[in-house]
Amino acid sequence: MEDLWCVAGAIFQLWMVVVVFFIMLPAMFGLSLGVTGVYIQILVKILEWATIRIQKGRQEQPSVPVPLHTGIIERARGSMEEQMGQLRCPRPPAAGEFCLSDAMYFCKKGLESIVDDQVTQRFSSEELASWNLLTRTNQNFYYISLRLTIIWGLGVFVRYCILFPLRITLAIIGLSWLVIGTTLVGFLPESSAKKWLSELVHLTCYRICARGLSATIHYHNKENRPQKGGICVANHTTPIDVVILANDGCYAMVGQIHGGLMGVLQRSMVRSCPHVWFERSEMKDRHTVTSRLRDHVAAKTKLPILIFPEGTCVNNTSVMMFKKGSFEIGGTIYPVAIKYDPRFGDAFWNSSKYNMVSYLLRMMTSWAIVVNVWYLPPMTIQVNLKLPTFT
Repeated sequence: MEDLWCVAGAIFQLWMVVVVFFIMLPAMFGLSLGVTGVYIQILVKILEWATIRIQKGRQEQPSVPVPLHTGIIERARGSMEEQMGQLRCPRPPAAGEFCLSDAMYFCKKGLESIVDDQVTQRFSSEELASWNLLTRTNQNFYYISLRLTIIWGLGVFVRYCILFPLRITLAIIGLSWLVIGTTLVGFLPESSAKKWLSELVHLTCYRICARGLSATIHYHNKENRPQKGGICVANHTTPIDVVILANDGCYAMVGQIHGGLMGVLQRSMVRSCPHVWFERSEMKDRHTVTSRLRDHVAAKTKLPILIFPEGTCVNNTSVMMFKKGSFEIGGTIYPVAIKYDPRFGDAFWNSSKYNMVSYLLRMMTSWAIVVNVWYLPPMTIQVNLKLPTFT
């Protein structure tokens, strides 16, 4: 029995050495040993092979279903005039120009628009062109070949037995350090040292958490990065958007008050940094937030404000109309575009279906997070330009 405990202790020590010295410390200094890059390259090759094998399997086995299109219903092709002409073909001219059954065609088109409108599609996970060997895609698993099944089984083992324990360890370290570090910094008096320590704690914690998701982030046009006293606006897919952006710089965040794990993080973060959390249903909170944001922007030495003007998470296939209230406070606007690669995992958070913890568990058992971030040129509202037009 003692030998088993010795072996377990040795394994734990080796595990912590790997986590701390080969992952966590390089992440804190913004360095990479290149392991994640090699892992992504291998993964791309495997997914490309799986796609080719699935296509061959469909040709050999007609019973294997074809991937669904992006909609949830199948629309008839062609213009409305062509479809109406096809309906009237079997009808003799003596029957007249109108028949009561014509109304059914228009009822069908109306129901299609209601059931499968473009807005509703943005709040469900994106359909993939080919299966990415994850069991959580909208397509279920179908047996195609023994080799593909073995690769899928090995993928399950790697994701749940190797990557998941590693990621959960990094996540616990990163989130614990974020809560403890920001709380301790919050006790310091207001000074430049407190601001520096707050930025250091936020930056290192977010980098550790990004490694906990095997995140590969590509930043483009860094010369357009948000500056102090400005407002950064970005499309919103997931709470991880904050981690992705904060890996390249610190922000003062604005957002809805949450409960649970997210609430604990919010309450600890606001102790050391002037984040703004509010209750969307309270009208008084809105006026207070607007006033605080104006004061924040007026002080050119404070961190740029990070706002998600869509107001909710969208599945990263398009951008919803921005709310104009995000731009009422003035200042320089720094637009940012975030695009996730859906082949390696579905980053979209459907908050009506999953709570924060279950969503993070889903992300930690995915292949990886591969994301591109584009910093767009800064913009300011012209004097003669109306706010809705600018939005």
